Amino acid sequence: MPDTARTVHIVDDDEAIRQSVSFMLRKAGHVVETYPSGVAFLKTTTRETQGCVLLDVRMPEIDGLEVQTRLAQQGIILPVIMLTGHGDVTLAVRAVKAGAIEFLEKPFERAALLQAIDEALDQAGRNDRNHILAGEAIIRLAALTARERGVLDGMVLGRPNKLIAFDLGIATRTVEVHRANLMEKLSARSLSDVLRIAFTAGLGEPEAA
Repeated sequence: MPDTARTVHIVDDDEAIRQSVSFMLRKAGHVVETYPSGVAFLKTTTRETQGCVLLDVRMPEIDGLEVQTRLAQQGIILPVIMLTGHGDVTLAVRAVKAGAIEFLEKPFERAALLQAIDEALDQAGRNDRNHILAGEAIIRLAALTARERGVLDGMVLGRPNKLIAFDLGIATRTVEVHRANLMEKLSARSLSDVLRIAFTAGLGEPEAA
């Protein structure tokens, strides 16, 4: 069976580019999916989509930068390699600032393309692993009671037990009991273990403006 985690999604309105690049990548052993537009790609892409994206900057309907933005808005984490034409350096810089890991100017060399794709797929593998770890951490936190979760929130903020007790309107001794209980439920041996699990699950992340 093909390894879908190693899939390269080619999004380009130029049919010749799609055919030549897909032929090259398949010969190199990659699984390839092609799309004639950003709209077509977004219609079939979900958070479960794996691999990386070879994305053309200039396309009708929506351009590559807009595709990149919509992926981020939908929480779809796929490493992006942006393809640019001559004179699109400004757009390429914007793409990298928005999260693209590389940009290649057409016509690009085979070796450069394959190297960029290998790097993108390696990053995709790390993203998948992080996603799994986050899911496991969220499941572990779900076992906590509401009061234990409140104590954990205070720990994530770096508050001492006395301040957590004040914030929650409970005794310091009660905070200590909840803290011991949540550490046992999380199989945490230290504060650093607790914080690692909490941060992996997304606690303590700044809220979007």
